[in-house]
Amino acid sequence: MSEQFLVPEEEHVEKAAHSDAYTDLIRRLSHQSVVKHFDAYADIEWDSPEFRIDHDDSRWELEPDDVLGATEWYRSQPAGTRSRIGLSMLANFMKSGVIFEYVLKRGLLEFAIGLPTGAPEFRYCYHETIEEAQHSLMFQEFINRTGFNIPALNKLERRGADFVVKYARKFPELFFIFVLAGEDPIDYVQRQSLRKNREDIHPLFRRIMQIHVTEEARHMSFARHTLRRRVPELSNSRRARLGLCVPLILGVMGKIMMQAAPSVAREYAIPREVVDAAYRENPVHRERVYEASTKLFVLCQELGLVNKWSLRLWRAMNILPEAGSFSSAAAQV
Repeated sequence: MSEQFLVPEEEHVEKAAHSDAYTDLIRRLSHQSVVKHFDAYADIEWDSPEFRIDHDDSRWELEPDDVLGATEWYRSQPAGTRSRIGLSMLANFMKSGVIFEYVLKRGLLEFAIGLPTGAPEFRYCYHETIEEAQHSLMFQEFINRTGFNIPALNKLERRGADFVVKYARKFPELFFIFVLAGEDPIDYVQRQSLRKNREDIHPLFRRIMQIHVTEEARHMSFARHTLRRRVPELSNSRRARLGLCVPLILGVMGKIMMQAAPSVAREYAIPREVVDAAYRENPVHRERVYEASTKLFVLCQELGLVNKWSLRLWRAMNILPEAGSFSSAAAQV
């Protein structure tokens, strides 16, 4: 990839929910996975001097417009501490990515094995599983090279993972909502970072983001069009259940993907009032969460999953996009 990286958009096709267009889209996504895919070790020169990870490297510092990086507490820390906090946050976000993709890969295989013979989704699910495995290798290699010891899944988290994977078979539409709830927030953050085209971003981190965003564009396209294909065929009760689950899942996943992990706050003794000022009470952070939630909200509108009951949950989870993002129909609910 050149330094003049163009952030890719998701694959779109008009009326993709219809049989022929949908099948063509899935085949095109599979083809793109063949001609434009990446290997975590062949496509990243981990041992290149410019990719070396130094805890005191100022390029790990949080950006001035980062909600935590903008706090007076963060700016008052020594330069080395600021760098280590930024690097630690990145490593923890990548660990969240490893865990999320662990669940995603298992769920995709569970979904694929139940498909009828000849279904085009089977092949694509396996392409995506391979790509997500490469992402996990990429993230974990980055974590390993930071030297930070980030804990693995505990028993409760493993049970939660098993619970989500079961829905890939029992209620796949809910599983694909989980997929988008995890992918949309981090994709939003990475796209925003890449579009700034910062000179001071660490080249290893830039390379990882470029690879991730490029392949995730296909993955999210598949999830959205699979929902467009399947949700209209659901019973009223399942559609109602799905509509209520979306804001709950997105609210939790967005917090994991867009806020500093509690372990980072503990390790660096970040005062609770600073964390609250950066995230819970910060209108800038709230606006970014809204923006990261908009695509999924609009999709739910399109699928008829937004009503007066689900809107209350979107508001309660603090992820309801601003009024400008609403369609006129949703604004009247």
